[in-house]
Amino acid sequence: MSYNIFSKAAPVMPGAGKGTEVCKLLLSQASSDMREALLPMALVALSAHVSEVEFLYPDGRYHELCGQMGHLVAASGVGKGQLTPLVEALMRSFRAHDKGVYESLAEWARQTKTRAANKPKPERPEAPLWFPPADMTHPFFIQNAMALESQGGRTQYLNLPEVEMADRLCGGHRNVSQIIRNIYDRERAGQVRATADGVTGEALLRVSITMSSTPLAARRFYKNDLLNGLFGRIAFAYRPRTARTGCIPRQGRYEGEWLDRMDVYLERLARSKGRFIVPGLNKTCLALSEEMARLADKADDDLLYEISHRSVLTAWKKGALLWLLHSQEWTRSIARHVEWFCHYDLWSKLQIFGDMLQTASQDTAPAKTGPSNMLDDLPRTFHPSQLESLRTARGKAPEGTDHQLAVWKSRGFISYSKETGMYTKVES
Repeated sequence: MSYNIFSKAAPVMPGAGKGTEVCKLLLSQASSDMREALLPMALVALSAHVSEVEFLYPDGRYHELCGQMGHLVAASGVGKGQLTPLVEALMRSFRAHDKGVYESLAEWARQTKTRAANKPKPERPEAPLWFPPADMTHPFFIQNAMALESQGGRTQYLNLPEVEMADRLCGGHRNVSQIIRNIYDRERAGQVRATADGVTGEALLRVSITMSSTPLAARRFYKNDLLNGLFGRIAFAYRPRTARTGCIPRQGRYEGEWLDRMDVYLERLARSKGRFIVPGLNKTCLALSEEMARLADKADDDLLYEISHRSVLTAWKKGALLWLLHSQEWTRSIARHVEWFCHYDLWSKLQIFGDMLQTASQDTAPAKTGPSNMLDDLPRTFHPSQLESLRTARGKAPEGTDHQLAVWKSRGFISYSKETGMYTKVES
């Protein structure tokens, strides 16, 4: 792993190889400047095609691939709109299914309206939508999840062109944190109560969601949820502004041969059933967890470490999906992509919310930057007092200097000279 999440430059996406050919196909019609940001979103959409499948995570629990949420963040006019035609191409079978549902609901409404007042009304058909509209209400969302559960546990997919649409979906912004956490953890949501339409109930939420917004809208939406678990459950894909070139990014079309080739992959997902253990995937994520601890030690940041736990799990789910797409065969290319998904998510979070994360985790004045590799801000050979000064400038307690030096030394980041009392950064 050679990714630097503290850099201004985004972690470079690995090239497609054996096992990740589908990634090249997914991005083949997108403009070159949007490909890195679109790939994580596309895999979230594809996860909705998987049902009755579980994978064993290194924590000893089996997880389904639903509950994935991706948030595409870019300035207005940069190219976020390229996500919609891509997911529409991936969800053609969902749209075809939902067309029949709409027709049955329309027929039910017609019969209900034409029945005389003294005649019994027809029962509303239990017809769940697989790809519901982005502006559906919270009661309909829960009702749809109940119908999906009763018919085998299909995952519903949502694409929200604006992140604020999540407020309506969750029944108000105050409920967003709870509902999103329930979706990620595949928990139940809803309330059992008698209504004019019958008895409602709790639904097991099998949902995958993609969202889009500008950086400003994202900062406003999550500003009060950086520490409650919601923020870490969302995988972010940030596409910063680039130089003004005067060029119009070129895009292709999702039709013909592209659709035929993608249908082969979608059929593989539809056929996949059962419980699986992928040793190579779990080994990769164990190494990722260790790498996340090293990154947090470099920044001496507990919040970064806590957020990274779910970044690893989210990347693990994407790796499991790629394994299914590659006919259940593990490859080194899939491992490289899993590593990149994790680092790209954390890099995106730091780029968008770095200063907010620093402020949220400390009772100090707002910082100008978020977590960063403190080793980069020290000379090659330095005295403990220099680290103490740096910690103070970052709003960290100076008393933690000795512990941080001990951690860095045990990690192999630095060496110590008894003769000079100085520390030296290790070249590697």
